[in-house]
Amino acid sequence: MELFFDTEFTGLHKNTTLISVGIISEDGRRFYAELTDYDKNQCNDWIKEHVLSNLLLGGMEAGKRAILDDPLIVMAKGDSKYVSQELNTWLSQFDEIQFISDVCHYDFVLLIDLITNGGAALDLPEDISAVCHDINTDIALYYGLSESEAFDKSREDIMQYFCDEEDIVKGIKHNSMYDAEVIRAIWQAI
Repeated sequence: MELFFDTEFTGLHKNTTLISVGIISEDGRRFYAELTDYDKNQCNDWIKEHVLSNLLLGGMEAGKRAILDDPLIVMAKGDSKYVSQELNTWLSQFDEIQFISDVCHYDFVLLIDLITNGGAALDLPEDISAVCHDINTDIALYYGLSESEAFDKSREDIMQYFCDEEDIVKGIKHNSMYDAEVIRAIWQAI
């Protein structure tokens, strides 16, 4: 199963910490979680304005799963250990997993850390590929650009160009669930 994901974290540096993760499967099952133990001291004004302000579970108690009418959506909030347990329970419904993201160097390392509860890529379950596919490469190849040039192309513009109106994802940029849905829409279109 192809799982499209995005994370939000406290900055592009070695000791960054995970704020949220959004995952959508190719058939539409969703997992979204917000972590409560990220390093708040690492959050600059940009992170506060563009990431923290776009979190979805603000009033929800930590260590809980949101009760939703849609059984295909799991939403959880808590520390890394709690979110790791919730994520692994959700992942257990899939036989083989290929993760797909966009410019995923930090994202995949943080996701592996979450899945393995502090372990490494070699600690991933056998049914999860330790290699993440990066759609930035696909975008570069499609447009005949360098990967650096592809990085600068608006994902929303790409989605608008390729997708039919009913397939255009609505939401807020820099929310990990929205960004994961945009990645999926682009992947399916190109």
